[in-house]
Amino acid sequence: MLDFKQKLENYALLAVKIGVNVQPGQTLVINADIVSAELVRLIVRKAYEAGAKLVKVNYSDEFVTRTRYELAPSESFLEPPKWHADELEDLGRNGAAFLNVVSTNPDLLNGIEASRIADNQRTAGIAMAPYREMLMSNQISWSIVAYPSVSWAAKVFPDAAPEEQVDLLWDAIFKAVRADQENPVEAWSKHLGGLKQRCDILNERRYRKLHYTAPGTDLTLELPEGHIWCQAGAVNGRGVPFLANIPTEEVFTAPLKTGANGTVSSTKPLSYGGNIIDRFTLTLENGKVTDFTAEVGYEALASLLAMDEGAAYFGEVALVPYHSPISESGILYFTTLYDENASCHLALGAAYAFTLQDGINMTKEQLAEHGMNHSLTHVDFMMGSPEMNIDGITDDGQTEPIFRAGNWA
Repeated sequence: MLDFKQKLENYALLAVKIGVNVQPGQTLVINADIVSAELVRLIVRKAYEAGAKLVKVNYSDEFVTRTRYELAPSESFLEPPKWHADELEDLGRNGAAFLNVVSTNPDLLNGIEASRIADNQRTAGIAMAPYREMLMSNQISWSIVAYPSVSWAAKVFPDAAPEEQVDLLWDAIFKAVRADQENPVEAWSKHLGGLKQRCDILNERRYRKLHYTAPGTDLTLELPEGHIWCQAGAVNGRGVPFLANIPTEEVFTAPLKTGANGTVSSTKPLSYGGNIIDRFTLTLENGKVTDFTAEVGYEALASLLAMDEGAAYFGEVALVPYHSPISESGILYFTTLYDENASCHLALGAAYAFTLQDGINMTKEQLAEHGMNHSLTHVDFMMGSPEMNIDGITDDGQTEPIFRAGNWA
C-alpha cells in the first residue's frame, strides 16, 4: 500500500509523463492556484528530470480574484489582457506545453454581479482566441489536473469533520487518477487503449444521428459528415502524444451545429464562472437554444448563452457510462474535470477541430462550412443518468442501441 508521499509523486509523474508528456528541450508553462504549490514543486522537478528547458509557473490566488471582482472599477473587466494573451500565443508557437493545476472553489464568485463576470470572460475570450485555437486543434500539448483546496473539499464533503475533508478529497483524487497504483503510467496506457477501442467501433459505425431519451430529455443530435470519435489521449502538431484531462473516461465528437432538436435536462450541478448552475433544461431548434430554465444560477446560465453567437449551440457530444469509476464513487465533485467523467455530457460553445476529418488543416470559415460550431467559450454540462438510453441512427435510417440504462449496449 502506497503512502501519501508516494501517491503524490505518482500524481506529479502522471502530469508530466502522461498529461503534457514533456520532451527534452521543451518549455512547460504551469498555471496554478497558490494553494497547490506542494504539487507544483514536484511537477517542476519531474519536468526538469524529463529534460525540460524551462518550467514557467504562473500562480493565482482565489482571494485576490474575489477581491478584484468586489472592488475593481467596471471598466477593468472590459480591458483585454493582451500582454498575457501575447505571451501564451508566443510560447505556444514556440512549442511550449501547458499544464493547468485547478483548485476549484465552486462558490468563489457567489454574489458577484453577473455582468462583471460575463464582461471579463468575454473580453478575455477575445484576447485569448489565437491561443485557444491552438488548444482546440491540438497544435500544442496541454493538460489539466486538480489539487484539493480547503474550500473545494468542504463543498464535496460537507458532512465530514473539517480536519478530514481535504484528506478525503485527496483519497478520491488519487483513486480516480490511478496514482494509488504501483505503476500508474502502465495503468493509464491500458485504460486509454480501452477508450480507443470504443472510438474505433463508433468510427466504424458512422452514425448520422444520436437520439437521447431519459427523464426530462428527448433530444436528437445530427453528426457532421466526416466526424471523428476521439478520446482525451491525443497527438500534438509535432507528433507527440499527450492527455488533455486527468482523469478521463469519455469518448467524444462534434455534433452538427444546426442539428440539435428537442429538450435536454442537466443531471449534475455545473460550476461556471465561480457560481453553481443546477437543475436546468435547454430546448433547442435547428441547433440553437431557444428556451431555458434553471432552478439555481439562472443569471449565470443566461450570461453563458449570451457570450456570443456560438455559445447557444453545441460543440461537443461525449459518452460516459454510468458504470465508470468516478460515477460509481458516488461523489459529486462540483468541477467539470471530474463530474464530466461520471456522466454523458454536452458542451455549449466551440467544437474541437480535430473531431472532423482534416479539421486541423481547415480555416474557421471552412470548419463552419462543415457544420462545426465556433465560439469564445466551451462549457461542458452533465446530462447522463442511469435512466438514459441512446440510439444511433444510420444513413439508411436504421436504429441501433448505443446506451441502455446509462451504460454501453
